[in-house]
Amino acid sequence: MPIKEDIAIESSDDVNYIGKIPIRNLWLLMLYASDIYRELDVANIEVEENPDDIPDLIAEMLCRRVEHRIQRNLSYSYQSCDAVLSRVRGRIDLLGTERGRLLDRGKIACRFDELTIDTPRNRYVRSALEAISKVVKRKDLVHQCRSLDIRLRRMGVSQIRPSRSEVSVDRFGRHDVEDKPMVTAAHLAFNLALPTESKGTKQLFSPERDNLPWLRKLFEKGVAGFYSTVLLNRCYRISSGKVLKWQISDKSSGIDKILPSMKTDIIIDNTDLAYRIVIDTKFNSITTDGWYRDETLRSGYLYQMYAYLRSQEDSNDPLNKNACGLFIHPSIGEDMNEYIVIDNHKIQFSTVNLASSAIEIRKQLLKIIKSADNFI
Repeated sequence: MPIKEDIAIESSDDVNYIGKIPIRNLWLLMLYASDIYRELDVANIEVEENPDDIPDLIAEMLCRRVEHRIQRNLSYSYQSCDAVLSRVRGRIDLLGTERGRLLDRGKIACRFDELTIDTPRNRYVRSALEAISKVVKRKDLVHQCRSLDIRLRRMGVSQIRPSRSEVSVDRFGRHDVEDKPMVTAAHLAFNLALPTESKGTKQLFSPERDNLPWLRKLFEKGVAGFYSTVLLNRCYRISSGKVLKWQISDKSSGIDKILPSMKTDIIIDNTDLAYRIVIDTKFNSITTDGWYRDETLRSGYLYQMYAYLRSQEDSNDPLNKNACGLFIHPSIGEDMNEYIVIDNHKIQFSTVNLASSAIEIRKQLLKIIKSADNFI
């Protein structure tokens, strides 16, 4: 049974770690994983130089996008309403009308759709303004967030935060696609309210003991987002979540139901060197206890990458014959960058020290790709 610890849902200057990972470095991974980072001018804005300013950066972007949408009118939506009226509107609620004997009083129960600005999306954005105003440092940004919060209230957006299900089913159409950057910034603003190790009122599983799934996914998306942005417009082509196909020459009728799939985390193609790097991120220790030695690489991971590389050699893509595998693990102490060449495919095991400075994390991620390229 996993052990629970009291963890406060807040962020402060004196308490800023999850396990041994600084909170600001998780902010950095969240920024890497977001669409916002792809929109930054990474040549002129080095967020790694001042990672503690990330909440202010996100708040500034959120305020700018909310103001932009207010100027162009926030999106409206239809909301189902039930009301007792003196005239028919929409559909008649026969059961409600009869039960209340409304016709005797010249009334009728109706159900209709009403156009409203108080949508789950707008309520989500207003809640985000309130949440991020509690973690930003600049007083002018705090004032701006609260002013926009009040402005949305006066426009008719209530303070009730929508549920996760309401937000998850929200879809953007052609008429409201301009809302997407605003909602993306709002989502990131909520994520900046990270757990810390101070004693609080709510309980979460300890990240070190239980290897929280959201941390694993954050690490994967953060690494993918970083490479997709920083390596863009160079000699690289980046894709994530690509499914590889088995090169099958014959099969039985029921094999498709039980055959495991091969889904990669990140694939980076170096178009200049005609070279492919298949990346798999793992949020655990790069080594484990061995039978006859203190530590060993995880054999299952090695078999997995070997299957990724060798199974694609006969495909139509020539880069598959000139491909290497790369595992990226986080570390909070000892770093590693080792490789082996099997059947002309390099398989590399590297770590990124999440306990180091933000700018050092950036350097490590770039160094790992450069070392993988040096095989050519």
